[in-house]
Formats: sequence, C-alpha cells, structure tokens
Amino acid sequence: MLMDDEHFMKMALDLAQKGQGYTSPNPMVGAVIVKDSKVKGKGYHQSIGEAHAEVNAIEDAGSQAKGATLYVNLEPCNHTGRTPPCTLKILEAGIKRVVMAMEDPNTIAGGGAVFLKKHGVEVLTGVCEEAAKKLNEAFVKYVSTKRPFVLLKCAATLDGRIATRTGDSKWVTGEKARRYVHRLRHAVDAILVGIGTIHADNPSLTTRLDSKKGIDPVRIVLDTHLSISPDARILQLDSNSDTILVIGNTVSEAKKKRVVKKGVRLIEQPVKNGQIDMKSLMVLLGSMGITSLLVEGGSRVIASAFSGGIVDKALFFYAPKILGGDDGIPICQGPGPQLMKDSIRVKDIRVQRFDDDVMIEGYIEKQ
Repeated sequence: MLMDDEHFMKMALDLAQKGQGYTSPNPMVGAVIVKDSKVKGKGYHQSIGEAHAEVNAIEDAGSQAKGATLYVNLEPCNHTGRTPPCTLKILEAGIKRVVMAMEDPNTIAGGGAVFLKKHGVEVLTGVCEEAAKKLNEAFVKYVSTKRPFVLLKCAATLDGRIATRTGDSKWVTGEKARRYVHRLRHAVDAILVGIGTIHADNPSLTTRLDSKKGIDPVRIVLDTHLSISPDARILQLDSNSDTILVIGNTVSEAKKKRVVKKGVRLIEQPVKNGQIDMKSLMVLLGSMGITSLLVEGGSRVIASAFSGGIVDKALFFYAPKILGGDDGIPICQGPGPQLMKDSIRVKDIRVQRFDDDVMIEGYIEKQ
C-alpha cells in the first residue's frame, strides 16, 4: 500500500504546483481522491480566497468520495478563514482515510488530523514529507517566523562578473535561463533590487511568461537617498502590483512629494554603514504580508543581503563567458571575511542546465 500512497501523493504534489504564484499567503495544495486504486477526483487550490484543494477534489469525485482515500500534501485545515474548514467537508463526503504529506505549521489552521481521527477517519502522515516541505518552503518559514523566505539570484560570467566595467549586463545568460527567472518572479510575492540596478539597466521588474499571464511581484527598490529618476521605467508601469522605494530618514519632503505623485509607496528604514538595514527591512516586509522575496542585485545589495544573514536560498547562474579583466562588476562588492573558514556555506546543492548556462542552487547554512 505504501507504494500506492507515494504514487498518489506525488500526483497531489504535481497538482499543488499548478497554484504557484496564485495562492500566497496560502500554501500550494493538491488533493487526489482514490477508491479501489483508481482516481475518482482531483483538485488544487487555484487562488487565494477560492476553494481549497480538498473541496475541489471532493466535488470532482461526487458520490465516489464516500469510502475513498484522500491524498493531500498538507494537513486539511480545521478552522474557518476565507473558506469553511476542509475537515467538515471531508466528514460530510464520507471519506474513510486521509493520507497527508505534512502537518500544517500554521497553529491557527492546524489540528485537522486530530479532529479527523476523533471522528473515525484513518489518518496517515509523512508520505513524501520532504518534497511537500520543499514545495511550500516559503509558507513554512513565514508562518513560523513572520519573515519572508528570501531567494537570491544572480547571473555571472565564469570569472564572477555580473556586468562589464561600463555596467553593461545585457545579456549575461541566455533566453532559457532568463525565462526561468521570470517563473521565479511569478512565484514570489516581491522582488528587491538596489537603485544602482535601476540607474544602470532601467528595468521594469515585471513577470513575462510564455503560456499564461504571470503575476507581477511587488517591486522593492533600495534607494537610501531617493535618487531615482522621475523617468525611470519602474515609475511608469501599468502593472497588477505595487512599487515600493525604501529610503533612509534624511530625504527631504520635497523629494518625497515628487516621487509619491508617481503612485509609488515610500517607506523609511534604519541605515547601517550607509546602507538600508536588511534585517529590519525583513521584519517590516513580513508585517506587510510578504511571504517570499527574490533579491536580484546589484553587487552591493547582494553583499548586503548575505552579510545581513537574510538569504535562505541562493541561485547562481553562470554563463560560459569570460570577461578576462579585473575591472568588471563582481557578484559581491564590499568587505568580506579575512579567512576562508568564515565564508558562507551552501548546502543541499542542485545543478541545472539551461542550454549552455548552468544554475547552481543551494540553501544557506545558518550559523
């Protein structure tokens, strides 16, 4: 039976993935209803505020749900939020067995397994648990710490440069790698860059997907002295998301008023060593409901994110190119450790190719 359990749970995980980018701050959840080793119903949580995966699967199965097994990658919720408890729907449908990958770390919504057991439903926990935790790693961190899960992405030449000495970075990597980055943008709540990136590249920081309309992340720009040009592309967007400029506390009111007219939001944050305090900023972003953040640079912002200890996962894209000089812009700028033993360790490494570009992905080992 265990092999069947793993098979159907993987199906539920694949369904859950379809909700990526649309469910935040809710987790991605998929559900499969099985009877006599045959799938009778499937569903996933499609968007925030809409029906949960279990409800969609039960409605898909109809009367076939009675006496069946429900496979779901997260413990069914046991509270009334935007929607009624899934546990009650499970009981009403007559489901006799629930197989779930992981418990819900959200103490408000959790307790579903205990509730179901009390009402005579057989519950099995832990099938494909690691895969389930990885799928919803941003959700798990956010509900546990009220801080966003932080991914840091950079694209570099083999000799570690993200741009030439003139600031030219179009393009370091190829089209496939860049498309993957747009999927990352779609998956996260917010994207963060420094004002240097805005000055050099004048980016839109929007999401462009091939198959469907992506959701733009909240665009966050670290601009300590509010030096952004009023003509910057990021201030002219027709977007389904917001732009936030993070500034220090010495910016004049006149400067603020000029930028606020553009429809952006300004937030003041403490400054340490001439830069925005990253740890303080993460607390604020968490309080704003931002569960996941993609840091895209430039080099001083990348260094600040690492030195501030805010990064959870790093994604380094390397292109088969060499600038060959010592004057290009490095991945990180600023003081680093004196000894190699004090370097930041990366674990659980995964390597993926995009044509000739190589992505190295790993989790930052917390000290």
